[in-house]
Amino acid sequence: MNKTPFDPTVQPVPTSVMEQVDAADTTLSNPKRAVLSLGSNLGNRLETLQGAIDALEDTPGVRVKAVSPVYETEPWGVEPDSQPSYFNAVVVLKTTLPPASLLERAHAVEEAFHRVREEHWGPRTIDVDIVAYADVVSDDPALILPHPRAHERAFVLAPWHDVDPEAQLPGLGAVTELLAAVTREGVAPRVDLELRLPE
Repeated sequence: MNKTPFDPTVQPVPTSVMEQVDAADTTLSNPKRAVLSLGSNLGNRLETLQGAIDALEDTPGVRVKAVSPVYETEPWGVEPDSQPSYFNAVVVLKTTLPPASLLERAHAVEEAFHRVREEHWGPRTIDVDIVAYADVVSDDPALILPHPRAHERAFVLAPWHDVDPEAQLPGLGAVTELLAAVTREGVAPRVDLELRLPE
């Protein structure tokens, strides 16, 4: 019996999800809405973001419903010009995966693109963060929801607002109002770049 080669982009997905979900939206049983933030500042940034989106779409129990425009962002918390700028985007998902499994999937996508967590605020090929999951508010240290710094990050709020102007950050209010309260300095739309919604 031939063993299937290990592919980190399809791990881990609960067996129950594999059994319940196929490629059609109609098979998603009671799906939840989730918002993920993507960022890359190493290698081919646009290609990496698109690869991460495609990998998410290939996950049983996950459907990518919207992909934001691309923003270029100066790195946070580091000396100016010490690392390349980021390309950032937001994706909106429908998913039957619980938050913990979606987080494992996000980490698997990062690992597939050789993300290395060597230093805080360090450069990375890809960063995949869960910004919000349905209306869940949780202070579980393993996964704080919504993301504890999303409300102060224009590189999250601006692309999210682009794809969902009526969006709400659970427990914190309308994304429109949150975005108006933060600076957009160092966060610029890249109208010349585009990410595809998976087919």
